[in-house]
Amino acid sequence: MTTSFLRIGGGIVMGIGALGPGIGVGYIGGKAIEAIGKNPQISGKIIGVMILAMALTEAIAIYALIFALQ
Repeated sequence: MTTSFLRIGGGIVMGIGALGPGIGVGYIGGKAIEAIGKNPQISGKIIGVMILAMALTEAIAIYALIFALQ
């Protein structure tokens, strides 16, 4: 019985923990596309910063996964 509660808790932690980064990655991508549309000459710099920001945002989801698996 305790094991099932732990699995349910892990699923809830992963679901909530992935919600924020999912919204963040979508927001970052949308704003990067908007910035490239306004100023296409600096698209290389924008894409570099976008990839870095997405990687840092996804790290939060990985932390949630680690907590969910414990």
